[in-house]
Amino acid sequence: MIPIKDNIPTQSFPYLTVLLIGINVGVFFYELSLSPVELEIFVHKYGLLPLDIVYFNFLNLFTHMFIHGNIAHIVGNMLFLWIFGNNVEDALGRVKFLVLYFLSGFFAAFLQSSVAILEGSLNIPMVGASGAISGILAAYVKLYPYAKVLTVIPPFIFFFFVLPAWFFIGYWFILQVLYAMFIPTSLGGVAWYAHIGGFIAGWFLIDKLYKKSLKLVHYSAIRY
Repeated sequence: MIPIKDNIPTQSFPYLTVLLIGINVGVFFYELSLSPVELEIFVHKYGLLPLDIVYFNFLNLFTHMFIHGNIAHIVGNMLFLWIFGNNVEDALGRVKFLVLYFLSGFFAAFLQSSVAILEGSLNIPMVGASGAISGILAAYVKLYPYAKVLTVIPPFIFFFFVLPAWFFIGYWFILQVLYAMFIPTSLGGVAWYAHIGGFIAGWFLIDKLYKKSLKLVHYSAIRY
Protein backbone atom coordinates (compact mmCIF):
# COMPACT_ATOMS: atom_id res chain seq x y z
CA MET A 1 0.00 0.00 0.00
CA ILE A 2 1.26 3.45 -0.90
CA PRO A 3 0.01 6.44 1.11
CA ILE A 4 -0.72 9.61 -0.85
CA LYS A 5 -1.83 11.96 1.91
CA ASP A 6 -3.84 12.13 5.12
CA ASN A 7 -6.57 14.50 6.25
CA ILE A 8 -4.97 15.84 9.43
CA PRO A 9 -4.05 19.54 9.11
CA THR A 10 -0.91 20.81 10.85
CA GLN A 11 -0.91 23.92 13.00
CA SER A 12 2.70 24.85 12.25
CA PHE A 13 5.20 24.24 9.48
CA PRO A 14 7.07 20.92 10.02
CA TYR A 15 10.60 22.31 9.85
CA LEU A 16 12.32 19.23 11.27
CA THR A 17 10.45 16.81 9.06
CA VAL A 18 11.50 18.85 6.04
CA LEU A 19 15.07 19.10 7.35
CA LEU A 20 15.33 15.34 7.84
CA ILE A 21 13.99 14.76 4.34
CA GLY A 22 16.47 17.27 2.95
CA ILE A 23 19.45 15.64 4.66
CA ASN A 24 18.43 12.18 3.48
CA VAL A 25 17.94 13.35 -0.10
CA GLY A 26 21.24 15.25 -0.01
CA VAL A 27 23.14 12.17 1.17
CA PHE A 28 21.45 10.07 -1.51
CA PHE A 29 22.55 12.47 -4.26
CA TYR A 30 26.06 12.25 -2.85
CA GLU A 31 25.83 8.45 -3.10
CA LEU A 32 24.82 8.80 -6.74
CA SER A 33 28.02 10.73 -7.41
CA LEU A 34 30.20 7.84 -6.20
CA SER A 35 31.61 5.04 -8.28
CA PRO A 36 30.46 1.49 -7.38
CA VAL A 37 33.69 0.87 -5.45
CA GLU A 38 33.49 4.22 -3.64
CA LEU A 39 29.85 3.58 -2.79
CA GLU A 40 30.64 0.18 -1.28
CA ILE A 41 33.38 1.75 0.85
CA PHE A 42 31.02 4.55 1.91
CA VAL A 43 28.24 2.15 2.92
CA HIS A 44 30.58 -0.08 4.93
CA LYS A 45 32.14 2.94 6.62
CA TYR A 46 28.93 4.73 7.61
CA GLY A 47 26.35 1.94 7.52
CA LEU A 48 25.68 -0.09 10.65
CA LEU A 49 27.26 -3.51 10.97
CA PRO A 50 25.76 -5.78 13.65
CA LEU A 51 28.88 -5.70 15.82
CA ASP A 52 28.78 -1.88 15.88
CA ILE A 53 26.07 -2.30 18.51
CA VAL A 54 28.34 -4.47 20.64
CA TYR A 55 31.21 -2.01 20.38
CA PHE A 56 28.99 1.05 20.93
CA ASN A 57 29.83 2.67 17.60
CA PHE A 58 27.68 5.74 18.20
CA LEU A 59 28.71 7.50 14.98
CA ASN A 60 27.31 4.73 12.80
CA LEU A 61 24.17 4.55 14.93
CA PHE A 62 23.43 8.02 13.56
CA THR A 63 24.91 7.91 10.10
CA HIS A 64 23.27 4.67 8.95
CA MET A 65 19.86 6.36 9.20
CA PHE A 66 20.74 8.83 6.43
CA ILE A 67 21.98 6.32 3.82
CA HIS A 68 19.66 4.59 1.35
CA GLY A 69 20.22 1.74 -1.05
CA ASN A 70 18.28 2.84 -4.12
CA ILE A 71 15.67 5.27 -5.41
CA ALA A 72 12.70 3.15 -4.32
CA HIS A 73 14.18 2.89 -0.82
CA ILE A 74 14.54 6.63 -0.30
CA VAL A 75 11.32 7.64 -2.06
CA GLY A 76 9.30 5.20 0.02
CA ASN A 77 10.89 6.27 3.29
CA MET A 78 10.61 9.99 2.61
CA LEU A 79 6.99 9.65 1.50
CA PHE A 80 6.06 7.95 4.77
CA LEU A 81 8.11 10.47 6.76
CA TRP A 82 6.38 13.43 5.13
CA ILE A 83 2.81 12.14 5.39
CA PHE A 84 3.01 10.92 8.98
CA GLY A 85 5.96 12.84 10.40
CA ASN A 86 4.56 16.34 9.98
CA ASN A 87 1.58 15.60 12.24
CA VAL A 88 3.70 13.88 14.88
CA GLU A 89 6.10 16.83 14.91
CA ASP A 90 3.11 19.15 15.21
CA ALA A 91 1.81 17.23 18.23
CA LEU A 92 5.11 16.74 20.06
CA GLY A 93 7.08 19.85 19.21
CA ARG A 94 10.50 19.83 17.64
CA VAL A 95 12.70 18.59 20.47
CA LYS A 96 10.50 15.67 21.47
CA PHE A 97 9.95 14.81 17.82
CA LEU A 98 13.70 14.38 17.36
CA VAL A 99 13.90 12.32 20.56
CA LEU A 100 11.17 10.01 19.26
CA TYR A 101 12.77 9.78 15.82
CA PHE A 102 16.29 8.94 16.91
CA LEU A 103 15.42 6.70 19.87
CA SER A 104 13.13 4.69 17.59
CA GLY A 105 15.98 4.44 15.09
CA PHE A 106 18.41 3.32 17.79
CA PHE A 107 16.09 0.61 19.11
CA ALA A 108 15.39 -0.52 15.56
CA ALA A 109 19.13 -0.87 14.96
CA PHE A 110 19.57 -2.77 18.23
CA LEU A 111 16.87 -5.33 17.43
CA GLN A 112 17.96 -5.85 13.83
CA SER A 113 21.62 -6.16 14.82
CA SER A 114 20.81 -8.57 17.65
CA VAL A 115 18.92 -10.86 15.29
CA ALA A 116 21.72 -10.63 12.73
CA ILE A 117 24.30 -11.62 15.37
CA LEU A 118 22.20 -14.59 16.47
CA GLU A 119 21.91 -15.72 12.85
CA GLY A 120 25.63 -15.16 12.22
CA SER A 121 25.05 -12.45 9.59
CA LEU A 122 27.85 -10.14 10.68
CA ASN A 123 28.96 -8.56 7.40
CA ILE A 124 25.73 -7.05 6.07
CA PRO A 125 25.56 -3.30 6.80
CA MET A 126 22.17 -1.84 7.67
CA VAL A 127 21.19 1.48 6.13
CA GLY A 128 18.05 3.56 5.94
CA ALA A 129 15.67 5.68 7.97
CA SER A 130 12.86 3.13 8.07
CA GLY A 131 13.47 2.10 11.69
CA ALA A 132 13.09 5.68 12.88
CA ILE A 133 10.11 6.26 10.59
CA SER A 134 8.47 3.11 11.98
CA GLY A 135 8.51 4.81 15.37
CA ILE A 136 6.79 7.80 13.78
CA LEU A 137 4.09 5.48 12.38
CA ALA A 138 3.44 4.02 15.84
CA ALA A 139 3.15 7.48 17.35
CA TYR A 140 0.84 8.61 14.56
CA VAL A 141 -1.58 5.71 14.94
CA LYS A 142 -1.85 6.31 18.69
CA LEU A 143 -2.41 10.03 18.19
CA TYR A 144 -4.73 9.82 15.17
CA PRO A 145 -6.15 6.28 14.87
CA TYR A 146 -9.19 7.44 12.91
CA ALA A 147 -7.40 9.76 10.52
CA LYS A 148 -8.10 9.04 6.86
CA VAL A 149 -5.24 7.98 4.62
CA LEU A 150 -5.65 8.29 0.85
CA THR A 151 -4.00 5.13 -0.45
CA VAL A 152 -2.99 3.43 -3.69
CA ILE A 153 -2.88 -0.36 -3.56
CA PRO A 154 -0.80 -1.98 -6.33
CA PRO A 155 -1.61 -3.31 -8.85
CA PHE A 156 -4.72 -1.09 -8.74
CA ILE A 157 -2.63 2.03 -9.31
CA PHE A 158 -5.48 3.92 -10.99
CA PHE A 159 -7.79 3.56 -7.99
CA PHE A 160 -7.64 5.42 -4.70
CA PHE A 161 -8.80 3.97 -1.40
CA VAL A 162 -9.53 5.90 1.78
CA LEU A 163 -8.40 3.86 4.79
CA PRO A 164 -8.44 4.67 8.50
CA ALA A 165 -4.95 5.09 9.94
CA TRP A 166 -5.40 2.20 12.37
CA PHE A 167 -6.06 -0.16 9.44
CA PHE A 168 -3.33 1.19 7.15
CA ILE A 169 -0.60 1.17 9.80
CA GLY A 170 -1.85 -1.98 11.52
CA TYR A 171 -1.82 -3.89 8.23
CA TRP A 172 1.65 -2.51 7.48
CA PHE A 173 2.95 -3.71 10.87
CA ILE A 174 1.47 -7.19 10.48
CA LEU A 175 3.26 -7.50 7.14
CA GLN A 176 6.58 -6.58 8.77
CA VAL A 177 6.11 -9.33 11.37
CA LEU A 178 5.20 -11.92 8.73
CA TYR A 179 8.17 -10.99 6.53
CA ALA A 180 10.51 -11.14 9.52
CA MET A 181 9.24 -14.62 10.38
CA PHE A 182 9.80 -16.08 6.94
CA ILE A 183 12.69 -14.15 5.37
CA PRO A 184 16.12 -14.85 6.95
CA THR A 185 18.27 -11.85 7.83
CA SER A 186 21.20 -13.52 6.09
CA LEU A 187 19.55 -12.87 2.72
CA GLY A 188 19.98 -9.13 3.16
CA GLY A 189 17.44 -6.82 1.56
CA VAL A 190 14.87 -5.24 3.87
CA ALA A 191 15.60 -4.99 7.61
CA TRP A 192 12.22 -6.25 8.80
CA TYR A 193 13.26 -6.44 12.45
CA ALA A 194 14.34 -2.81 12.31
CA HIS A 195 10.79 -1.91 11.27
CA ILE A 196 9.40 -3.95 14.15
CA GLY A 197 11.87 -2.55 16.67
CA GLY A 198 11.29 1.05 15.64
CA PHE A 199 7.53 0.59 15.81
CA ILE A 200 7.66 -0.93 19.30
CA ALA A 201 9.89 1.89 20.51
CA GLY A 202 7.59 4.55 19.07
CA TRP A 203 4.52 2.84 20.51
CA PHE A 204 5.81 3.21 24.06
CA LEU A 205 7.75 6.46 23.67
CA ILE A 206 4.74 8.46 22.52
CA ASP A 207 3.07 7.82 25.88
CA LYS A 208 6.07 9.38 27.64
CA LEU A 209 6.65 12.25 25.25
CA TYR A 210 3.09 13.40 24.62
CA LYS A 211 2.01 15.00 27.88
CA LYS A 212 -1.65 15.43 27.05
CA SER A 213 -3.81 12.36 27.40
CA LEU A 214 -3.94 10.35 24.19
CA LYS A 215 -7.49 11.20 23.19
CA LEU A 216 -8.64 9.44 20.05
CA VAL A 217 -9.07 11.96 17.26
CA HIS A 218 -12.13 11.15 15.16
CA TYR A 219 -12.10 12.34 11.56
CA SER A 220 -15.24 11.00 9.94
CA ALA A 221 -15.24 13.46 7.03
CA ILE A 222 -12.43 13.44 4.52
CA ARG A 223 -11.22 16.66 2.96
CA TYR A 224 -8.45 16.79 0.37
